[in-house]
Amino acid sequence: MDIFLHALAESLSWQSVAATFFGAIVGLVFGAIPGLTYSMALAMVLPITFTMSNTPAIAMLLGTYIGGMTGGAVSAILIGVPGTPSAAATVLDGEKMARQGKASIAIGIATISGCIGGVLSLMVMLVSVDALARVAISFGPAEITALVVFGLSTICGLSGGSLVKGLIGGVIGLMLMNIGQDPIDAVPRFTFGFTTMLQGVDLLVAMIGLFAVPHVVSVLATYWRGKELHIQTGDVRTEMPSFRLLISQKWNFLRSAAIGTIVGAIPGTGGPIAAFLAYDQAKRWSKTPETFGKGEVAGVVAPEASNHAVTGGAMIPLIGLGIPGDPATAIILGGLLIHGIQPGPLLFMEKPDVISSIYILFVLAYAITTLIQLFGVRVFVKALSIPPHLMAIGILVMCVIGSFAIRNSLFDVGVMCIVGFIAYWLIKAQIPVTPILLGLVLGPTLERESRTALIMSEGDMSIFVTSGPALAFWVLAVVIVAGQFIASMRERKAARTALAKPNEPAAIQETTA
Repeated sequence: MDIFLHALAESLSWQSVAATFFGAIVGLVFGAIPGLTYSMALAMVLPITFTMSNTPAIAMLLGTYIGGMTGGAVSAILIGVPGTPSAAATVLDGEKMARQGKASIAIGIATISGCIGGVLSLMVMLVSVDALARVAISFGPAEITALVVFGLSTICGLSGGSLVKGLIGGVIGLMLMNIGQDPIDAVPRFTFGFTTMLQGVDLLVAMIGLFAVPHVVSVLATYWRGKELHIQTGDVRTEMPSFRLLISQKWNFLRSAAIGTIVGAIPGTGGPIAAFLAYDQAKRWSKTPETFGKGEVAGVVAPEASNHAVTGGAMIPLIGLGIPGDPATAIILGGLLIHGIQPGPLLFMEKPDVISSIYILFVLAYAITTLIQLFGVRVFVKALSIPPHLMAIGILVMCVIGSFAIRNSLFDVGVMCIVGFIAYWLIKAQIPVTPILLGLVLGPTLERESRTALIMSEGDMSIFVTSGPALAFWVLAVVIVAGQFIASMRERKAARTALAKPNEPAAIQETTA
C-alpha cells in the first residue's frame, strides 16, 4: 500500500500533470493532421524527456501516445480524412454525423468511447498482463497469418452491399502494396524500370489519397457547378453522450475493447486491424446494420473504443516481456531504457513503484486527453463554418505537405494524387475505397508472416492449420465469408421478389378474364 501511495503522489505531482498535458496536446495535434502520426510526435518529445525524472518522462510519453491515438478522430469526423490509420474506420459514420449537423456529439462520442476502451484495456492489463503477454508472444507467423486473413474477411461487411465490389477494392489494395521492393528478397516489383518506384506506396500516403483527394475533387466540382452546401454550426457547445446512449452501447464497448486489447497484445498488428474488426462485428451484431455508413452512433463507438483499447493491449507485451508491438511502443521502450527501466518480468519484482506509476499515468493521460477534447469541441467544430471550397483547398495544401513530410519525397505527393483520382472514379462506380485501405493495411503483414511461416516449414502448407489459434481464425474467416455470401443471395432473391410482386395483380386479372 505504501508503494502505491508513493507512486500516486509522484504521478499526481504538478511536474507529471504538466508533462502529461504537454504530451497530450502534441499528440492531439500530430494525430489530427493527416500525414503526421503519433509515432512522429513520440520521436519529437523523446529528447525532451532526457532531462526529466522517471515519472514525468513516462507521463509525457504516455500522454503523447494516447493523445495521438485520440486526435485522429477529429479530422476523421470533421473533414472525412483520418488523421491516423487507426481512425480510418471512424470516417465511415463519423463524417456522416458531421454532415448531418452532429459534429459536436460525434466528437463527444468518439472521445468518451476512446476513454472507456482505454480504461477497459487497462483493467485487463492489470489482472492479466503476465498471462496475456505469454499467450500473445506465442503467436507465430502461422497464427498471425490466420488472424490477418480473418481481418481481411471483414471486407465482406465493408463492401456496401456488393460482395464483388468489396473484393475488387480489396484486390486493388493488395496490388498497390506489392509495388516497390520485395520485403524478404529485395526484388523490384511493378516498378517498370523507374528507380523512384522502389520506395513503394506508403500506407499514410495512400490513405490520404483515398480519403482526402476524392473529397476535395467532389467539393470543388460542386462549387464550380454553383451547388455548394454550407453547413451552419450555430452555437456549438460541448455535447456529452447521454447515460442512456452509453448504456445502450455497453455490449459494443465490451466487445470492441476486447478485440482491441487482444489485437494490441499481438506484436505486429495494431489499431487499424482492431478498428476494422470491431466495426465489422458491431455491424454484424446490430439490429439495424443498414444504418451503418449513414451516421450510425455504433459505427463511431466500435472503432474508437477498439483502437484505444489497443494502447492497453500493446503495453501488455511491452511491460510484461519488454517486446514492443509497433513503432510507437518501440519508442516508448527506448524512453524507458534511457531512464534505466528494463521492462520484463523482473520489473514487477524489482520496481513495483514504476509499474504502479505506469498504471496511474495511463489513467491520468486518458483523463487529460478526454478533457482537452471535450472542451476543445467548440473550437474544433468551428472549422465547419468555413466555406467548403476554401476548406477543400486548405485540406489539399495540408495533405500535400503531409505526404511530402513522411519521407521527404515528391514521389509520395504524386502517388497521393494518382491514388486519389483513381479513388474518385472508383467511388463514382460505387466501388467502396475502405476495402482498398484494408488491403493496404493488412497486405504487408499477410505477405511477411505467410512467407516467414513457409520458410520455417520448408514449404509445408500444413503449418497454417496445425495450431489451435490458427485453425480457429481460419474457421471464423470461412464462417464470416459464407454468412455474407448467403445474406447477399437472400437480398438478391428478396429484390427479385419485390420486383415481381407489382405484376401479380395484373397477371391474376388477365387469367380471370
